[in-house]
Amino acid sequence: MKVRRQAAILEIVQRESIRSQEQLRRRVRGQGFDVTQATLSRDIRELGLVKGGADRAYQAPGQTGPPQASATTMLQRALVDYLARVDRVQQMVLLRTGPGQAQLLGVTLDRARLPEIVGTIAGDDTILVIAPDVRRARALVKRLEEFAE
Repeated sequence: MKVRRQAAILEIVQRESIRSQEQLRRRVRGQGFDVTQATLSRDIRELGLVKGGADRAYQAPGQTGPPQASATTMLQRALVDYLARVDRVQQMVLLRTGPGQAQLLGVTLDRARLPEIVGTIAGDDTILVIAPDVRRARALVKRLEEFAE
């Protein structure tokens, strides 16, 4: 439930300008999540949302241009929390997560902008990662497994 709620929060703040927790709480409730202010506050902190831009709206870390080190740290945390298994076939890497966790890990992978990744497609519990070639797919698997330790 938490993972799906946080994925919904990320989607909302990326799609529209949200300036207050109350406004965000109403939007999250509109998506079917009954959330208290305390829970929403924790989610905002865990997701690293900040207020920024000209309209002082909530923004996800990737929207504000975090330093690469920050994106890498977030990826390491997400891999430890969500990654269950890694498989490779040629230049394709398949990541398995728990139910409802692939979207969050996929967003974190995209924001890390790893040079071994051409693109990602995330479902409910599976992420397909495409590398430019077999060599870089192997390097990606090694990197992800090291991060997940």
